[in-house]
Amino acid sequence: MTRRLVVEADGGSRGNPGPAGYGALVRDPLGGEVLAEIAEPIGVATNNVAEYRGLIAGLRAAAEIDPGARVEARLDSKLVVEQMSGRWKVKHPDIRPLAEQAREIAAGLAEVVYTWVPRAENADADRLANEAMDGVPVRRGPDRSGGEPGAETSGGASGDTATGAPPGGAAGPRHGSGPSTAASGRTGWAAPDTTPTRLILLRHGQTPMSVERRFAGVGDIELTPTGHEQARAAARRLAERGDVDVIVSSPLRRTRDTAEHVARELALPVEAWSGFAETDFGAWEGMTFGEVRERWPDEIARWLADPSVPPRGGESFAAVAERVGAARDKVLADYAGQTVLVVSHVTPIKVCLQQALLAPPEALFRMHLDVACLSEVDCYSDGPAVVRSLNDTAHLA
Repeated sequence: MTRRLVVEADGGSRGNPGPAGYGALVRDPLGGEVLAEIAEPIGVATNNVAEYRGLIAGLRAAAEIDPGARVEARLDSKLVVEQMSGRWKVKHPDIRPLAEQAREIAAGLAEVVYTWVPRAENADADRLANEAMDGVPVRRGPDRSGGEPGAETSGGASGDTATGAPPGGAAGPRHGSGPSTAASGRTGWAAPDTTPTRLILLRHGQTPMSVERRFAGVGDIELTPTGHEQARAAARRLAERGDVDVIVSSPLRRTRDTAEHVARELALPVEAWSGFAETDFGAWEGMTFGEVRERWPDEIARWLADPSVPPRGGESFAAVAERVGAARDKVLADYAGQTVLVVSHVTPIKVCLQQALLAPPEALFRMHLDVACLSEVDCYSDGPAVVRSLNDTAHLA
């Protein structure tokens, strides 16, 4: 009877690229017994490279246990699962040789199928990957050096893991722990660290109002057909990255529809957060800047000069900043150390960028954000927030 094995693999990078490592284990699916564990730091690399290295190590360990086994490889990287299943092309030059190596090892086994699992269901491999990123190599089980099965060969460490952590406990999160205090000025959510929680900020796709450059606030506006295509392009790019853990969205239709395109690609749910909704432009809703200036020249002049002045019957930028800041802080507290996609609007995204840069409120008028653009901010619990990119539209070219 052909033996069945389960490979659980993971990899991560603190910085992407940054110090990276992978972890993998082989499990008996009947009793759940762990037959082998491997973790190894790999220097500076990306998340995707580390994920592939974890898969390779897991497949190799399974082949050592039984080269005729049927294997289910479980990973929380949709990119690796889709590419190894043949549904997505392998485009990146750093990934192609790793994918080929994984395929060669898989070809020597009776069968390999690839299954995407949420990160919460990949905790043991995640723990091993974090041990590797902490610089602690681990090898238990099949040992090419001739050690007994189950022997610890990680340099003399003792305990249930090479770091002495309890079984299933994380030596540290993949991308760090704790939210940023730089933008909010608060501390105490978590112990200081030197690795970020990453916010990827996606503006919704094109709408009829954006085409005509009209104030579009809390109205439930649909995307145009072009807007849907832009959202699909952004979704494909985010899927290729393979590092998004959570999707949150403004509850307005144009952002929800944009987020749903991404959710389908990443197989992730979308959470609606009212704190990331667009500014309420009050009486100005649906009007162009020129129309407002013609009708209320003094009011729009005051609005441009002072962020605490709201549009007639609407919401001031100061109020938006407070609302968005609170939502951001909650995201950082709830999803510390993860990569969170925030699908929102031009003003909330500008607020996140302005606050990360410690820029004055007037900076909101000095930024341009295209529809369906991506911006990125790394938030550190023990230091500043760092803007990694702004108004990235490469996926729309």
